Amino acid sequence: MKFRFINYFFFLKLLVVILALSLMIWLMTGIALWMYEFRDNDSDRGAISKGIDKFGDQFSQTVYLDQGWSPSDSLWFYNTTQGSNLLPYSFFLVLEQPDSSALFRSDENIDRYGYLPQRPTISNPDGLPVGMVRDEYQGKSYMGFTCAACHTTQINYQGTGIRIDGGPANSDLETFMVDLAEALHATLENSEKRGRFVANVLKQNQYENADDVLADLNKFAQRIKTYTIINTPRDPKRPLTHYGYARLDAFGRIYNRVLEHIMSARQLRELLADILTPEELIEVMSDVEPVLSSTNRDHIIERIQGYLTYKQIIRLRNKIYNPADAPVSYPFLWDVPQHDYVQWNGRVDNSGLGPMARNAGQLIGVFGTLDWQERDGFTLSSVLGGQGIGSKHIDFRSSIDIRNLRRVEKHLRKLTSPQWPEHILPKIDKARMVKGEKLFFRYCATCHSQIDRIDPDRRIVAKMIAVSSVGTDSKMATNGIEFSGYSGILQNQYVSVSTGNMLLQREAPAVALLSLATRNVVTTPDSDKWVVRRWIERSLDFAHTFFDNEIQSSLKHGNYVPDTTVRPFASILAYKARSLNGIWATAPYLHNGSVPTLYDLLLPKRQPGDPAEGEYRPDEFMVGSREFDPVKVGLKSTGYDGFLLRTHIWGNHNGGHEFASGRMPQPDGTFLPALNKEQRLNLVEYLKSL
Repeated sequence: MKFRFINYFFFLKLLVVILALSLMIWLMTGIALWMYEFRDNDSDRGAISKGIDKFGDQFSQTVYLDQGWSPSDSLWFYNTTQGSNLLPYSFFLVLEQPDSSALFRSDENIDRYGYLPQRPTISNPDGLPVGMVRDEYQGKSYMGFTCAACHTTQINYQGTGIRIDGGPANSDLETFMVDLAEALHATLENSEKRGRFVANVLKQNQYENADDVLADLNKFAQRIKTYTIINTPRDPKRPLTHYGYARLDAFGRIYNRVLEHIMSARQLRELLADILTPEELIEVMSDVEPVLSSTNRDHIIERIQGYLTYKQIIRLRNKIYNPADAPVSYPFLWDVPQHDYVQWNGRVDNSGLGPMARNAGQLIGVFGTLDWQERDGFTLSSVLGGQGIGSKHIDFRSSIDIRNLRRVEKHLRKLTSPQWPEHILPKIDKARMVKGEKLFFRYCATCHSQIDRIDPDRRIVAKMIAVSSVGTDSKMATNGIEFSGYSGILQNQYVSVSTGNMLLQREAPAVALLSLATRNVVTTPDSDKWVVRRWIERSLDFAHTFFDNEIQSSLKHGNYVPDTTVRPFASILAYKARSLNGIWATAPYLHNGSVPTLYDLLLPKRQPGDPAEGEYRPDEFMVGSREFDPVKVGLKSTGYDGFLLRTHIWGNHNGGHEFASGRMPQPDGTFLPALNKEQRLNLVEYLKSL
């Protein structure tokens, strides 16, 4: 008995030692991984220190402001992969511009689209622009985007470039994608370009032979061309709403990617039957239907492009997709983890697991690979995703890196809004600022609450204002509530909305389809990891997000139409008023970027009958320049050949939010007198200080 007791005691001690060593190894591995990921501490954060940008703005130095991030924090944010797979990485490195042998990724060309060129650093050895990275999925390397591509900006003033982390990008994704598609097709069609391209891709050692390179060149040229066709603004009754710089219809494009990847063989056949002859339909479907039931359903629609004429492609597009024609300014990211509701229309509850679903939706929009397919039976993922226990389920495997998205969300908690840099920009006029503060509390504070930008316990309560009350352009909010699409493989699934469960019929609201898709993407673990590891990691992601997120579900504040069982998405027909700390660095203004400066925002929209000699918001202005105007507070909007933003087009309207001009009542119904020029300058001076 004594011997047995000693053995038992010995093995117990051995077990404790093994567990202790395992814990120590796990901790040391975690620390080593953290140190490796944050090893890039380039003092300039990879920024090119001097240059001349696309519209002649010169800068001789690039500086960062104190926003709570170190150089390694910024570079980690720029270069952490999230599962975006736009095109093969080697393709992006060597692709030439359509009309020359200069590289598409050259600094001069990247700057032309408003993206920020970078020097090579440890975490970015090829010197990709801010927010463009090398990503890996199922053994292949891709060029993809990170949050930083759309949420990092630079403003220039008297030779100094000021980088703003989390600021709204001044980029033009629409033109970037159109030109990228053109560059790929030019490479296919020009034998000299094609020869150089194949040779240079093979030097990158990611392909074994020229045939494989050409096969992927054909595939991605068609894929990206299809993407541009799907999302080209269209409306035969109105002028087209193109984006230009600093704006994007992200929701419209996300909705369209979901609609593409949930298409079923049955619904596709029904749609093509109205476009093709019976003989053509048999030919197309004989090739497409096996793909729809295979394990690779990515980019289903593009697979039938070769069978259709251009007119037939356009007819199919008009049947399946909604026009992505409601561009909005890129939201600034500081304080996002502390918000109760996010997005311009307050669509997303930021509590619980909300941030995971929100960020998954973002990656759907920026080229996550979506291998969605219908399978027999059910899985733990499908049950957790709300699909229930039935004979069929939808497998939502994808390249989307939920773990890194969660980590980026937590990383943003450290980010603070930028303060007006008086060592670079003109000093704030304190006398004007004091006068402006009084005006702010009279005219603005009812909707725009103030917070302590560095308080770790700060909370940002979104104050929603119905579109009918605020009077600003309604297109983004209207599209969000009215867009619908074919539910495809999601038909007869249920999705939880604020007023109950909604059954997805043959056609369903796009917002409901997106909600179900993002929930299931989050509950589907990474398919290219070992099964035990994938579930352990996803379980930890759930637990960490849920228990570490201090934002709890709460009622929306403000003046808006609440959801009902008849109109379950009525509340998103509204826009959000948020705290204005750092607002000076976020031009252009209003949710759709239709006003160039803060001073202009305090002016009225000119209406028929208004006297010609008055001061009004500009009805047309240029966007694209980074040159900063410290008086009116915004970016240079005249005197150069940028993108001309015309505000008479629906989607670009610059009316509404005219509280300071005496044309709109405060939330309590009170009309305040219009501000004069001196008062407007005083209020702008105070807004600089936030």
